[in-house]
Amino acid sequence: MTSDPDAPADDTLQPLFRSAAVARQAGMPVATLRIWEQRHRAVRPATAPSGHRLYSATDVDRVLLLRRLTAEGHAIGSIAGLETAQLRRLALSVATSTAADASPSRLPAEPLRLVVIGHALAARLQRPAVARRLAVPARVVAVFDTPEAAAAGAAEALGDGLDAPEGVTPLEGIDLLLWQVPGLPARVPPTLVAAGAAWRARHTVVVHRFAGAAARRAFEDEGARVQREPLDDEALGAWLATQEARPDARREETHDPPPPPDVRVPAADAVPPRRFDDATLTAIAALPSSVACECPRHVAELLMQLAGFEAYSAACASRGPADAALHAHLHQVAGQARALFESALERVAHHEGLPLPRMTEPKTETP
Repeated sequence: MTSDPDAPADDTLQPLFRSAAVARQAGMPVATLRIWEQRHRAVRPATAPSGHRLYSATDVDRVLLLRRLTAEGHAIGSIAGLETAQLRRLALSVATSTAADASPSRLPAEPLRLVVIGHALAARLQRPAVARRLAVPARVVAVFDTPEAAAAGAAEALGDGLDAPEGVTPLEGIDLLLWQVPGLPARVPPTLVAAGAAWRARHTVVVHRFAGAAARRAFEDEGARVQREPLDDEALGAWLATQEARPDARREETHDPPPPPDVRVPAADAVPPRRFDDATLTAIAALPSSVACECPRHVAELLMQLAGFEAYSAACASRGPADAALHAHLHQVAGQARALFESALERVAHHEGLPLPRMTEPKTETP
């Protein structure tokens, strides 16, 4: 890697940052940063007499560019040797291509104003990897446990316009009401409709992990959008960015048969209760890791997916005894897999020295 013409003439006058601070800014594990430095020679920080690596502002800028490009799919080995100016041009071409694909109908001058039902999703929205994908950082106005609480909270915050949260007025309302659920209910809860109206939401979006076509169609018929929850924060930020300038459009409807009666089927055999709720798993997924492959985050995300499918399969509609038996089996298998991965998470956490809070009683949401 040759000298960079865009670099300042004298880096000695710049502030210096240690590896942990740089990794935190880039939203990546320190171990990955060291691999980039030692194996790929992607960045060459100075070394203090104490042995600590010290990164200049120019080094940090380069790391952030590399992190952005790897998140877009570029392999670190293929771009590590590029000059910083070349990295900037490559990042610009990616951003231009993304903007052209999105075909925005307006440029967002103000941040998205969000009300979130679900503390785990609200925590994810605050992460740096999500904010990096937005033109302007989103503003989470309020967080609630249930649609009922969201409707009541709107009445208090916007009722007279005097105590409205920052950035929200009785005339403007909010951009998005986001409701996080493991499985999409068969019908739209009236309380969700009431919450959207109370907050004067431009759109109501139900962020789910599992859903049937009939349930999706029911929500869309009521004017609510449905979105499968992205697995990683980069994807969540990319989806949220589409909401900044997304034209009103509904999904193409499929022609599935009408849904059968809603029959809740208990599991054939008891499975262990959940040991970690979504809030705990979300916190674990956000912790810095010394494992280059980021296993703690992946295991936590897998657990959220398994727990979501476990709840979804227990509530699935059944057309008869055979259907009921199938869903009971799926629920049982999902619970057993979830329990195995909970044990795996404990082992990973012990290896990493990560604290595991005690499982609290899960909060239920009544549609």
